[in-house]
Amino acid sequence: QVQLEESGGGLVQAGGSLRLACATSRSIFSSNSMGWYRQAPGKQRELVARISSGGWTNYADSVKGRFTISRDNAQNTVSLQMNSLKPEDTGVYYCRVSGTIGVYWGQGTQVTVSS
Repeated sequence: QVQLEESGGGLVQAGGSLRLACATSRSIFSSNSMGWYRQAPGKQRELVARISSGGWTNYADSVKGRFTISRDNAQNTVSLQMNSLKPEDTGVYYCRVSGTIGVYWGQGTQVTVSS
């Protein structure tokens, strides 16, 4: 069973920062891509950022220059540093693992940015 343990999130004012983290087992983390997606109320879930097992990254245009995704191989954790947050960044953020094991999602963590 694939488990993704998300942490971080919360309420922040516009312009502020938050850091999300997602931990999983070493065997899953080392050989699969990890990513963060978000879903705003009434909207479809969308890619925020993802990172391959080799460290290749991809970002949504709306977060480029503000968000940074990274892998901590020692902790089997993928993090999303979110700076200069905007109200439109509000939503539920989901961790996702994909690759040889298929696709699995975390339970999600709420991020709310007040104006």
